[in-house]
Amino acid sequence: MKYFKPLKIFRGHSSIVDSVKFSPDGTKLVSASDDETIRIWDVDSGREIQTLTGHFYPVHDAQFSPDGTMIVSCSSDKTIRLWDGKSYIEKAKFEGHSHAVSRVQFSPDGKTLVSASYDQTIRIWDIQSEQEIKKINEHSEDVNDVQFSSDGQRIVSASDDQTIRIWDLVSDKRLQNFEGHTDNIMSAQFSPDNCYVISSSWDKTIRLWDVRSGTQIKKLVGHTNSINCAQFFPDGQTIISCSEDKTIRLWDVKLGVEIQTLGECPKNLSRVDVSPNGNTFAAACYDGTIRLWGAI
Repeated sequence: MKYFKPLKIFRGHSSIVDSVKFSPDGTKLVSASDDETIRIWDVDSGREIQTLTGHFYPVHDAQFSPDGTMIVSCSSDKTIRLWDGKSYIEKAKFEGHSHAVSRVQFSPDGKTLVSASYDQTIRIWDIQSEQEIKKINEHSEDVNDVQFSSDGQRIVSASDDQTIRIWDLVSDKRLQNFEGHTDNIMSAQFSPDNCYVISSSWDKTIRLWDVRSGTQIKKLVGHTNSINCAQFFPDGQTIISCSEDKTIRLWDVKLGVEIQTLGECPKNLSRVDVSPNGNTFAAACYDGTIRLWGAI
């Protein structure tokens, strides 16, 4: 079981940082901000490598492709943009959502994108043709998060309608509809083995769900304000969460208990991401900073 300490603070954004993600090799970070920029950072030095501009409203999410050669971003300007991972030049723009795009993710094979939007839809995009190939319109309120399973065959979504849903992309069927949260659900993610889903909500709880049975296994309670994100560590044994109570918390999955609380951010936290080796994690903060922690 690892314990963590603060390592460094990345400064450069002039407004809320909405997301931060590691590159596949763990050497870089990409961040998205309400200041309408995407920024690339060197993890070891803390130096800003590049600023990407093109969106003209807050940028809600950005991430590297699985092979690190591309970056994708999404914004309140209703667009998804694809950038070259070396030249940082914009390569493509995907349009179709009728409201802010809240989350976007590459498929594990890097050939498609999935996006979630406040227009209540989830959309799948083919990167090569730059076309929408599937639209899912079953949530009744804003969709805040969507993530692929590690095999790319399913997606899980989280919505303000207080449901988490799983779809099979091969059969086009909805497999599960998890209910239990009592407020907006801000994140949902498969475990590394795809057997479980973890969710976080403004009801101040994190919940663990069994994908096969559709039942809630655990409810993690400890945060004192809205929880914006919960994520598995790569080994699937630990969960990390961040909240508007200004803390990051680590949880033991098997026992369902909190194992560490970190509260070094002076303002609310919007998102966290764990490095591929599980030895560091980064947090996106409302004060415009990105904060990095490392294993002791």
